[in-house]
Amino acid sequence: MAKPPFDKQLIADCGISMGDEGKGRLIPEIAAELRAQTGRTDPIAVVLKVNGGANSGHTCGGLKLNLFPAAVIDPSVPCLAIGAGVVADPRKIHWEACYIEHGGYAVKERLLIDERAMVSDLTHRLLDLAWEEYRVRVLGAETRGSTGRGISPAYCEETAQFQIHYGDIRNGKDWFARTMCARIERACATIQHVCRVSEDAWEAFFDILTDAERRANALTLEAGAFPESEFDFARFRGAQPFTLDTDLLIETYWDAGVRLTANIGDVREAVLRALRDGRYVVGEFGQSFWLDKRFGFSPNVTASHTYTPELFNSGGIPVQPVHTFGVCKAYDTKVGTHIYISRMPDGHPLAEKLKAVEFGTSTGRQRMVGWFDAVEKGDTLRYGGFQDLMINKLDVLTYSGDWQGGELLICTAYRAPDGAIHRHVPRDGALHSQLQPQFRQLPGWGEDLSEVRRWADLPANARRYVAAMMHAMIEVAANGDMSGPLPNLRYLGVGPDPSQIITDIPETAELIAMDRDGVD
Repeated sequence: MAKPPFDKQLIADCGISMGDEGKGRLIPEIAAELRAQTGRTDPIAVVLKVNGGANSGHTCGGLKLNLFPAAVIDPSVPCLAIGAGVVADPRKIHWEACYIEHGGYAVKERLLIDERAMVSDLTHRLLDLAWEEYRVRVLGAETRGSTGRGISPAYCEETAQFQIHYGDIRNGKDWFARTMCARIERACATIQHVCRVSEDAWEAFFDILTDAERRANALTLEAGAFPESEFDFARFRGAQPFTLDTDLLIETYWDAGVRLTANIGDVREAVLRALRDGRYVVGEFGQSFWLDKRFGFSPNVTASHTYTPELFNSGGIPVQPVHTFGVCKAYDTKVGTHIYISRMPDGHPLAEKLKAVEFGTSTGRQRMVGWFDAVEKGDTLRYGGFQDLMINKLDVLTYSGDWQGGELLICTAYRAPDGAIHRHVPRDGALHSQLQPQFRQLPGWGEDLSEVRRWADLPANARRYVAAMMHAMIEVAANGDMSGPLPNLRYLGVGPDPSQIITDIPETAELIAMDRDGVD
């Protein structure tokens, strides 16, 4: 069924649950549809990484990305932008660019880093590990589940007015060295005296970071693009505990930053120029709505804003109409230590099947898996806005292995200890942690979906499940009033490849009617 054309030049690619929804694979679908809609081979002028840093991972075209937006695989997009709301380690930019180019895609000449994007470095990664150590060992609290990429400490420097912007590299090496010296001194003193890290833990931090980056950069190491010493963090350790080799660290980061000078510029003007020329700009978000530092549940949130409004702050442009695209999976995953209301029990055959394929793009950590939580997603749509939706990984729910039959569950409400039913996510974290899921059951299917490209060719039970997911989400989003605008389910993913997409999906009102009336 034909969907309405994109009528806004700004498009926000957002996650509506807890991250890892497959936002990266949305970009090629939008590009292909815009090419058909406009008749242009290059309708998208800019794809902008809006928030976060190397803690957010996207997979697209077989590439696992952190800092670069997923449009790296589309050579028709001339500008791959890193917005002012991003914190980025310049060494990580070089590593990822090399990895992408090893995969066959030219990116360095397309990269534009905003002058106000913030420089992160090794000190932030050490602080990240130290604060986790403090949280667990000193406070006796649960770990946050941080990626260890230094994102929260880097954003802390922004609010404390100690940030280094990419544009500041133009101030010269003397300014950079003085500023970095102060940053290194602050970090080491904080780790030793505030976080109260032991000497053994301090020593271990460097091994942790080395192991993590050697794993993350295994392909470029195998290709001989870098020596192993490039990812040896122990060489930055100082002669005494809680010290760093300041000269080496400054020289290394100065060199990495200077090599990016040609890529540093004004993203604001690139975006405004694209809009003036009648072309499209896509904002690619890291994480998702429920990991937003303001709307999620601390401490299991990220340090940035993860939904549509941040597109304007990071892009540095006036607020204007924007097309919000919400992305999720046909089941739920979370990584870290979140309250997980709809989590599947360990040992459940579907849980074991899903865990075999669910690992974090940025860290490789095992994701927790759960039933589709329509309450979380519906509230994202209600409070975050929407026009279109994409649901990925419907194919993974097909019976296979030990998962050979059983019901699929959708969480449609929560029950509190006092018996009260909650049809929205409570903002009280203490109450949220005590809720139990209220499920609706639907039958599963055994047919392989990976070759299906038309809605009518889906098994009847798969169509029923999709209709039920949409109905449950929209009931929450609309608070029972279905008379207003409803989001389209524009794309339905049935596999990881760009071609594994169903687009002729009935309108949302028809899906709701299908579910309400029990028809296929």
